[in-house]
Amino acid sequence: MGEAISDRQVVAVLRPIVRASGPVLHALRTPGRLEGLASVRVPGSAAWEAMDRDGHIDWWVNRLGRLTSLVTSIPGLGGVLADRLPVQDALGTAAQALLLTAIAEEHGIADIGEKVRLVAWVLFQRDIDAALAAGKHEEYSTADEDAETAKLAGEFSQVEHRPRRITLKSAGKTLWRMGRSLMAITDELEKRPHGRFYHRAVGMLPVVGLVGDYLGERSGLKRVVRRADEWFARAA
Repeated sequence: MGEAISDRQVVAVLRPIVRASGPVLHALRTPGRLEGLASVRVPGSAAWEAMDRDGHIDWWVNRLGRLTSLVTSIPGLGGVLADRLPVQDALGTAAQALLLTAIAEEHGIADIGEKVRLVAWVLFQRDIDAALAAGKHEEYSTADEDAETAKLAGEFSQVEHRPRRITLKSAGKTLWRMGRSLMAITDELEKRPHGRFYHRAVGMLPVVGLVGDYLGERSGLKRVVRRADEWFARAA
């Protein structure tokens, strides 16, 4: 068994992911893509503004969740062989962190450290110290984190100047980059919320494993929301 992963290691991996999630989510909120679609419930539309917070969170779960779950479940084509590798857990953790960042913002949380604490608590059952999550320690490097954040955000890093629409390809590339960075804390990834046991059973079969893994990831996202509700209730 390897050395235990420290809270500091978890924070070092999560901070760039949480920061990189911002531009990706911003791409979904860009009003310039929504001209003539005021009645469609997407971020930036009039219908979106009329919805309450629970409605917004449901949208993130269902719309963003469908996209990320499909990308995350693609390794399921390989059946049990793919399930023995950490690829799916890495992609799934990245997708869940992206969703949690969106949920945090719907709750009015802009602070990166608090978002990191939420992600660590929901996905890894870790109660991270606030100062550590904020990057306030002697080994913290702003320059290194900035560089990693830009790398993870990729094509979305300049989204304010060049609005991008999220596609399956762009989402896949972004989740893959985030997933690779999560490999640094591989032992933590199995702790994340998963689907039901029967989803995982189907996921071990070649080809049809894609369906089982997709449904499992969708179920896992719903568990993420319930865990996030517990976090906010505790904070209140």
